[in-house]
Amino acid sequence: MAVGALPRKRHSQFRDDGRLLVEEVMGYEGFSGNESILYHLGSPCRIAQVGALTPLRHREWTPPAHVHRLADFRALPAGGDPITSRQVLMWNGDLEVAIAKPTEPLQGFYRNGEGDEVIYVHRGAGALRTVFGRLEFAEKDYLVIPRGTTVTWELDGGEQFWLVFHTPGEIETPTRYRNRYGQLLEHAPFSQRDFRGPDALETYDESGEFRLTVRVRGGLQDYLLDRHPFDVVGWDGYVWPYTFNAADFEPRAGRFHLPPPTHQTFQGPGFVICTFAPRMLDWDPEAVPLPYHHSNIQSEEVMFYAEGDYAARKGVEIGCITLHPSGLPHGPQPGTVERALGATATNELAVMWDTFRPLHLTTAWREHDNPEYAFSWNPDWDASSGGGGDRPPEEALTIAERGDGEATVTGPSA
Repeated sequence: MAVGALPRKRHSQFRDDGRLLVEEVMGYEGFSGNESILYHLGSPCRIAQVGALTPLRHREWTPPAHVHRLADFRALPAGGDPITSRQVLMWNGDLEVAIAKPTEPLQGFYRNGEGDEVIYVHRGAGALRTVFGRLEFAEKDYLVIPRGTTVTWELDGGEQFWLVFHTPGEIETPTRYRNRYGQLLEHAPFSQRDFRGPDALETYDESGEFRLTVRVRGGLQDYLLDRHPFDVVGWDGYVWPYTFNAADFEPRAGRFHLPPPTHQTFQGPGFVICTFAPRMLDWDPEAVPLPYHHSNIQSEEVMFYAEGDYAARKGVEIGCITLHPSGLPHGPQPGTVERALGATATNELAVMWDTFRPLHLTTAWREHDNPEYAFSWNPDWDASSGGGGDRPPEEALTIAERGDGEATVTGPSA
C-alpha cells in the first residue's frame, strides 16, 4: 500500500519545498520481516521531556476451583479514554484481553511499543487517527494496529464497548489462507478487498506541546514532544493499521458440522481469533447442527457473545464471555441439541479466542463471574434461577470429612 508523496528510489534524497525529509523504516524481525517506509518533515526521535514510567500490573484472581466460567460484562462501568478505560480480564505470555468502554477521547497520542493490538468494536464508532492516516471504524469492525504505530482516537457520541487484544507477537491472517507470496487464496473466508487501510494522510508541520504515551517494558512511558507526531507526507510498504468488519467474514458450512478452525480470522503466537458469523447450517437430514462435545486437551477456549442467539448455550446474553479451560470437556447444554435439529441457519455473531497456554484471570473478571455456570450441563439446571444450589461451585466442590474420617468429594462431581 502507498499513500502520499514518495521518492522514486528508497534511501535517496527527498525534499519538501527544499527541506530534506527524514526517512523512517518501520519493520518486523529486524530487517527480515514486513516493513513500511515513512517520510517525515522532522525527526521521529525528537523529544522535549521524559516523564514517568508507570508499571502495568495485573491484579490476579486465582479461582478456588477449576471449572467452566461465565461472566456478564454489560454492567462493567464505562469511563476514561481509549487507554485508561481498558480493564484486563485475562492474560498469559502470549495474549492479554481487556474490555474498554471509553467515554472521552485520548488527550494526546499513544503508541504500543511492545505488541500488536486488535480491537473488536462491539458498540461504538469513530476514527482512529494514525501516523499512516485516518481510519474510520464502526460496529463489528476489527481494528488491527501494528506495534510502533502512533495513534489517537476520535469517538462518536454514543456508547463504546470494545474487546481489546494485545500480543507481544505479530497479528496475521492464518497461514493456510495465503499462498507462498502472501496473497489470500480463493478458499479464504475473506479477500484483500475486505480490508480497509488508512485514507488521506493528516500531515501537520506544527510546533507546540504534544503528549505521547508509549507502552513499553511492561509499563506506560510518558514523553512530551515539541513537534506534532503526525508529520508524515508519504509512506509505502506492508505494515499499516487496517479494519476488517465481521460482517465481511464469509462463513463455511458442510454436510455435517465443521470444527471451530473453520471460523479462524487471525493468528498470533500461541493463540487464534475466530469469528462465528451468521451462516447456513449443516444440510444432511441426519446432521446435528450444534458443536459436538469436545475436550480442550491443550487449549483454553474463550467466547464473547456479540449478537443473535447462540443456540448451544443457555443463560448466556449478548455482552457475556464464557471460558472453557483446558482439562475439561464442554459442549451443548441439555435440551439445546434437540431444539436445534432441523435448523437451517443461525444468526449468531461471536468472537472466540483459543490460547495454547493457560490463562490467568483478573479481579475484573471476578467481579462479574457467575459461579452457577459450572452446573449448567446438569439436566435440572435453570438458567434463570441458577440450579447449582445455594452455594457457588467453589464452595460446593470441596473435600468433606465423612464420619469415618475418609475424604470424599461432595457436590455434582461426586
